[in-house]
Amino acid sequence: MKIALTINGTKREVDLPPMMRLLDALRTELGLPGSKEGCGEGECGACTILLDGEPVNACLVAVAQCVGREITTVEGLAPGADHLLPIQQTFITEGGAQCGICTPGMLVAAEALLRRRPDPTEGEIREALAGNICRCTGYQRIVESVRAAAALRKQGGAP
Repeated sequence: MKIALTINGTKREVDLPPMMRLLDALRTELGLPGSKEGCGEGECGACTILLDGEPVNACLVAVAQCVGREITTVEGLAPGADHLLPIQQTFITEGGAQCGICTPGMLVAAEALLRRRPDPTEGEIREALAGNICRCTGYQRIVESVRAAAALRKQGGAP
């Protein structure tokens, strides 16, 4: 079935089963492997994407549910490969990323938070990331990365 999707600002028409998981469509059919599959049950957050600006687990969303909506994946966060958002920069500089499985979902969830709350408290950061499981960092470096990104944005480092 032909389905019209808007992914990372680009309109695409794809021939996919309407009940296919968005995660599978992104990774295997649309060439966007950044979102990872962790649990496949909506518990780990590795597949977090933005749907109309709100973080959701792509493993729980059918492609048909995305018609007429804006999908943003981790690949669509930065304006280009040569320009990273503050959250991406600080995950590198503050050590928020380790093995990389949770990183795309963490980045997407953190960016959604920073768009809503440019100067979040530590509690707000932890709450916003509560649906994303990391087995490597113990979360403190991730929280520090989000704090540093908020400070960088405040200094004019990003929109």
